[in-house]
Amino acid sequence: MRQNPGFALTDEGAVKQLIREHPWMTIVSHTEAGLVASHYPVVLDEDAEGIVLLSHVGRPDEQLHELGRHEILVIVQGPHGYISPGWYDDAPAVPTWNFVTAHLFGTPEVFTGPENLDVLGDLVDRFEDRMPEPRRMRGTLENAAYAERIESGTVGFRMRVTRFTAKDKMSQNKPAHVVDRVIAELEGDGPYAHPGLAERMRATHAELRAARAAEAAGVAE
Repeated sequence: MRQNPGFALTDEGAVKQLIREHPWMTIVSHTEAGLVASHYPVVLDEDAEGIVLLSHVGRPDEQLHELGRHEILVIVQGPHGYISPGWYDDAPAVPTWNFVTAHLFGTPEVFTGPENLDVLGDLVDRFEDRMPEPRRMRGTLENAAYAERIESGTVGFRMRVTRFTAKDKMSQNKPAHVVDRVIAELEGDGPYAHPGLAERMRATHAELRAARAAEAAGVAE
């Protein structure tokens, strides 16, 4: 991913939050047979230092990706959407696409047996926790027996992210009045309305203003 200093997302905490909010990810491997991509839920290992991912794949995908034998790329994609030049002022302009994404690199550690079952159970719990009556993978003897039967067809893994490239492109190169207009259009009822993207733009520009204010205050001192 081509990096642009004005849009670079370098804060580890911000990347972690992006992972928490958007757990459906793309896993890409460069194998002996060529490029392979799959899509799976991925969560953070919240007890680990740094960025550590937990996920699972079906056993055929584990073989296709040659999982554990080399570095892989995991892509997390946040809110994104079309930005019309008609939302700007009268100056000449072209359309663009606002987005936030991170490319995460590392070599996965593959689990088998009880460890694999533990990872699968943790993944289910992460998502079921929000349900009014969570269905735990091992919540009952019947569920636990079923989970043990299907475990052999899955492969859990943990991946420590050794490097990442992330980008948060939210019209930071536009003047404040244009940013406000873009946000208003995204919050409207037009064909490219996207409240989630508008919310992300507000957050990004609030952080940008706070950083500039802190920098100005430091210079003044």
